Amino acid sequence: MLERTLWHPVALSHGIGRAPVAARLLETPLVLWRDDTGALHAWHDQCPHRGAALSLGRVTRGQLECPYHGWQFRAGGQCTHVPAVPDFKPGPRHCALVFETREAYGMLWVRLAPPEGEGSPVHQLPAFAAETEPRLRKVTSGPYLVQASAPRIIENFLDMAHFGYVHEGWLGARDRPEIPPYEVATTPHGVRATSCFAFQPQSSIHAVDGAQVEYTYEVTGPYTAVLTKVPEAGTTALAGLEESIAMFVCPVTEETSVAWTRMAMNDFESPDARLIDFQNTIFGQDQPVLESQRPKRLPLAPDAEVHSAADRMSAAYRRFLLGAGIQWGVIR
Repeated sequence: MLERTLWHPVALSHGIGRAPVAARLLETPLVLWRDDTGALHAWHDQCPHRGAALSLGRVTRGQLECPYHGWQFRAGGQCTHVPAVPDFKPGPRHCALVFETREAYGMLWVRLAPPEGEGSPVHQLPAFAAETEPRLRKVTSGPYLVQASAPRIIENFLDMAHFGYVHEGWLGARDRPEIPPYEVATTPHGVRATSCFAFQPQSSIHAVDGAQVEYTYEVTGPYTAVLTKVPEAGTTALAGLEESIAMFVCPVTEETSVAWTRMAMNDFESPDARLIDFQNTIFGQDQPVLESQRPKRLPLAPDAEVHSAADRMSAAYRRFLLGAGIQWGVIR
């Protein structure tokens, strides 16, 4: 399955310490843990001996110990010690199933299966990496557990026409719901929308007045998207405000997901809690609507749902998923 060969976010890096953490990706149970060097690992959450959840175990002397019989596994997955038979030398079959991992944008990314050829790298988003763009501050909100498919969440993130109704008084106003025509183009990794404008009473925590805000949206992978927003000059307390937001979604099952937003901005003064509270409010407004949508999986057939001209980006996203061969979280 194509989706197993893609990189997916599964947890915040700073949330994984010495204790094993359970997670799920594409209905696969994972155990996440760090060894004594600080390296992150993601394994199948199942001991090869009797199938117990390794996430119930502990890390001892830099190795992951099964909670059932105390078998110990070093980085790489090989069993090194069977306490009940201390002289036994475990062989190659006495090994945990190990998945590829990467750290990027403050998150642990996991790939469940090797791709044919080189495969795709973890999404290249320089603005959201502390080491490549120190000029912008990074703050992450979430996780948000959502009873909706990952594509439904991404499509909602790309949608401006709901602002005046779902985010009334914040990102939109009922008496100014118009979305002017905008441009959509394909890219090597997805689709991009430019010259997107919407009126917003409070576009961010820095808004001092309602403003016409210009958006740029970019889908950088099946379950990842980025927006940048530029309010009208003079409508924010922070002059020259720069703000980008990435939506990272982990497809847990076909109809449940975990999402995070990562902000990159030139605001180095506001407390993290205030920035996160704003994102929590916005996502909290979206969540009940997302969870109400039927079908929960995103239908890709052109005639499955009706559209308007304001849905050009959403239609382009659906065509991208269809062309990329995505099966998970969609109805083809």
